Amino acid sequence: MYDELTPSDIKKMEEEIEYRKLVVRPQALEEVKTARAHGDLSENFEYHAAKKVKNQNESRIRYLERMIRTAKVISEDSAEDEVGINNTVTVEFVEDGTVETYKIVTTVRGNSLEGLISNESPLGKALLGKKAGDLVHVQVNDMVSYDVRVVKFENTVDDGSDKLRSF
Repeated sequence: MYDELTPSDIKKMEEEIEYRKLVVRPQALEEVKTARAHGDLSENFEYHAAKKVKNQNESRIRYLERMIRTAKVISEDSAEDEVGINNTVTVEFVEDGTVETYKIVTTVRGNSLEGLISNESPLGKALLGKKAGDLVHVQVNDMVSYDVRVVKFENTVDDGSDKLRSF
């Protein structure tokens, strides 16, 4: 697996694990116990639904623990004048002149629909270490590439508001 995670990603994962163990797990167990008391388990939809919720919670806990255990911890620090993790970057697409703003995050928080691009995506990789005014060539694959210009970027502090992706 070996995902690249920042210390704040790991902290968020640990908080989610704690919440799932201390809040969600007891609720799920109680729901299974209550549904089991309704009688015949073979035709008890509530029991099967409660078991499914309980098992999904346990799977998510195991998944997060494995990600933390196998993670490669990377620094959130970058030079003051260079694009880095958790920076908000405004780029101009050279081909058509459109301007977009993205925040570069790790893969566990990436969500392109919300403007959060992964540091492992073609655009994220290309932007890391660049400065305002730089022309950046983004190679998507052997057949597709494009150029962007870094208009500006902000060294933002990770406020923890970005959610971890759920699988």
